[in-house]
Amino acid sequence: MILESLPTGPLQVNCYLVGCSVTRQAAVIDPGGDVAQILALVKQHDLQVVMVINTHGHFDHTGGNRQLLTATGAELLVHQADSQLLASSSDHAAAYGLSAESSPAPQHLLEGGEQLQIGELLVDVLHTPGHTPGGICLLIEDQVIVGDTLFAGSVGRTDLPGGDHQTMIASIREKLLRLPDATAVHPGHGPSTSIGREKLHNPFLN
Repeated sequence: MILESLPTGPLQVNCYLVGCSVTRQAAVIDPGGDVAQILALVKQHDLQVVMVINTHGHFDHTGGNRQLLTATGAELLVHQADSQLLASSSDHAAAYGLSAESSPAPQHLLEGGEQLQIGELLVDVLHTPGHTPGGICLLIEDQVIVGDTLFAGSVGRTDLPGGDHQTMIASIREKLLRLPDATAVHPGHGPSTSIGREKLHNPFLN
C-alpha cells in the first residue's frame, strides 16, 4: 500500500493519497486545494486516481474536488447525509471570509458499512457522525483516515451546524476505539496518532 499525506488549502487540511502498489489505482481523500501538488504526488508514484472521497462536506476538505475530478476523471464519493453540505461548500467558505470552489455533485453516495476497492486494497467505510451528520472514517488494513472526527489529543468540533458532541463521542467509542490499539490514526488536521495512544491520553475520551 502507498499512503502519503499533503497539507492542502487555506486551512491546511491533510489530504491523503492511498494507492495500490500492484495495480497503481489510487484514491485521493479530502483534497482541500493545491491540486497541482496533489497531482504531482500522484505522478511521482505513477498512480491512476479512480476515486475522490470526502470524509465530510466542509469546504476545507472539498475545495479541490472540482479541479481534481476534471484532471483525473475520477468518481466522487461522500456520505449521503453530507450531500447538501457538499453542495453549499462555497457559501460555507464565504461565511468565514474565505473562498472555495464549489464541488460537483457526487457520483456515489455512501451509507456506511460499505467496502470499497482500490485495486487490491479494501477500504471499510465507517459512518461516524458528530462533526457533521455524514462524517465517515476509512479503514485500510491497519490504518484509519478519520477526517475531523478524532485528532491527536482532541476530537472534532461540534459547534457548527449539524454537529453534536454526544454523537461524536459515541461514534469514536463505538467505531474507532474498538479497533486494535496499534491502528494508525490519520486525522484531517495535525499529526497522526494511534488508537492505543488516544485511549490512554486523549482527555476528551477519559
